[in-house]
Amino acid sequence: MATRLLLVDDHAVVRSGLRMLLGNESDVEIVGEAGTAREALDAVAMFKPDVILMDIGLPDKSGIEATREIKERFPKIAVVALTIHEDEEYFFKMLEAGASGYVPKRAAPEELLTAIRAAALGEVYLYPSLAKLLVRDFLTQERPDEAEALSDLTEREQEVLTYLAEGASNDEIAEALVISPKTVARHRENIMRKLNMHSRAELVRYAIRKGIIQA
Repeated sequence: MATRLLLVDDHAVVRSGLRMLLGNESDVEIVGEAGTAREALDAVAMFKPDVILMDIGLPDKSGIEATREIKERFPKIAVVALTIHEDEEYFFKMLEAGASGYVPKRAAPEELLTAIRAAALGEVYLYPSLAKLLVRDFLTQERPDEAEALSDLTEREQEVLTYLAEGASNDEIAEALVISPKTVARHRENIMRKLNMHSRAELVRYAIRKGIIQA
């Protein structure tokens, strides 16, 4: 069954181009289009699309606001942002509004189709360069319980943490700090316990967030 798609962009030329681009895809059916947020809301109620391609720069209100309203009224309809904006502000606001995908207009047609198909399946698609923003935000966002955790570590434990986060083995750390591998293992256990972490990956993310190592 074809994915029912609604096009929302204030430029008729862009909408026409999207129709030409997507019209021959057997698994995509363009059921309607809109040039304003108001028209988009009316079209959603009328056509009940599965996925909406949403521009951010609409004339009456932003695509972010339109997305938020649509998701409140029709939570099962997926929204994919298709926009010229690639900065963090728009990206995160669109995700917070409920978008399932974010694709810049410079993206290749195949990537746009991938985003539409992923959204139709209830998945999320983010253009690679923008996905990096999300990863960076996750890595650098300090958790509430981490504010004082670093101060609980001894000076030696902080040294061991740095080596662990950089990927050093227990033997390598022991050699660098002139201590035994058993002592390194004991420090590692204490670090994990004090920080309430259970893997090296968690330690790496913590070390990046705290500025101990660079991403």
